[in-house]
Amino acid sequence: MLLADFGTSYCKLLDTEKDAAPSIIPARDLPRDFQADIGTGHNAKRRSRQTVNELTALAKGGLKLISEPDFVLLDCGSRDIKFVRFKNSEMEDMGWNAECGASMGFTIELLGTYYRIDYAQVPLPESGFSVTCGVLGLSCIFDAVAAGSSELEATGKFVRGIARNAWQFAGSPKKLYLSGGLCDNPLFTACFPCQLIPLGRFVLLEGLKRFVFKQ
Repeated sequence: MLLADFGTSYCKLLDTEKDAAPSIIPARDLPRDFQADIGTGHNAKRRSRQTVNELTALAKGGLKLISEPDFVLLDCGSRDIKFVRFKNSEMEDMGWNAECGASMGFTIELLGTYYRIDYAQVPLPESGFSVTCGVLGLSCIFDAVAAGSSELEATGKFVRGIARNAWQFAGSPKKLYLSGGLCDNPLFTACFPCQLIPLGRFVLLEGLKRFVFKQ
């Protein structure tokens, strides 16, 4: 059975009949007629025979990967951010934001490519821009560069502002689990003012597995 997390920028795939790790494919490289058996994500409806809501997949993935009964799990994607909060292993709260979290992951990746930035080499900024949206926050970078800041410094402040906004959206917890491609961005993860535990890019796939196999 082919499972897929159809993100806006990247698709994560898992064939449950093969003993292989999940794969990641840019969404633009998927054939037009590509179909998964079960999918979740922004493009799942047109590319899957059966779909699972993203928050459902995130919640089930969190229950599979996190052993604690009380936790907050935040997923930061290319297009939006969402979180689930569990208490005594039961869903207590959830949230989904495609406006204030708009294009957050996409914008951070775009900036890294455009300015040729290695985020592992960006110093942790002491302060950040007050930004709530990836797209609208770009003006903060352009204004700072025009005022004399380096592109590296301005981008660092932008990422810090985005990370703090995501943390506040999740309820400002003291401990936070993180899902999504930004788990691999060392600057982004370092900017959270709490204990952060990255779970990687395949949490929603784990949720689909739990859904399929009733785990």
